[in-house]
Amino acid sequence: MPTPSSPPPSRSVRTRERILKASLALFNHQGETNVTTGHIADELNISPGNLYYHFRNKDEIIHHLFAEFERAMDLSPGEVSDVVGAMEDMWLYLHLMFERIWAYRFLYRNLDDLLTRDAKLKSHFNIIIGHKRDAMISMCHALRDVKAMKATDEEIRSLTENVLVVATYWLNFEHLRTASTNKLAAEPDPEQHLSRGVYQVMALVSPFLIGDAKRHLQELMQNYIE
Repeated sequence: MPTPSSPPPSRSVRTRERILKASLALFNHQGETNVTTGHIADELNISPGNLYYHFRNKDEIIHHLFAEFERAMDLSPGEVSDVVGAMEDMWLYLHLMFERIWAYRFLYRNLDDLLTRDAKLKSHFNIIIGHKRDAMISMCHALRDVKAMKATDEEIRSLTENVLVVATYWLNFEHLRTASTNKLAAEPDPEQHLSRGVYQVMALVSPFLIGDAKRHLQELMQNYIE
């Protein structure tokens, strides 16, 4: 017997989704501080009262978008089965992480201000950082266990902190770098931005790798350069 299909979302739900989608696009493109609820209503051609019916203010919209981001960042690296596959899995894991950062880049470009203004966001962001720290340490320990990495526990902790610093502030560095070379430069190409970010993180990992793991990572990095 065929199962009944799910009912289509209600008009109210569709409007909320449109508001969140438009808000994310505006925040990413113009910067969250430069966008008001009036701008969002104008973008959607709805009244401010209609927007207020769904979200009381801009902070509530930001909280919903941050919840989406938090769910998107809930990803874990694969199990280490062989050293060659481990390098590709780590590259993929980092690429997916940078993809999600890019998709919600307004959070990172105004990170310090947002977290200073909102203690709840700060608490949840620290949870995300904690999960990423645990994942990176776990990957390094697994690589060390299969003789693909040579590093002490302290070196792994330090490496992990450096990786988190690069991942957290890479967007701001890219923005400053492109702005300093060309004030009229368009927003960086996402694929190039993501690849450069992953490359820089893997460059931090490379000195601790040995054997086939190091050779394969060098091949991956050389392919990126070419």
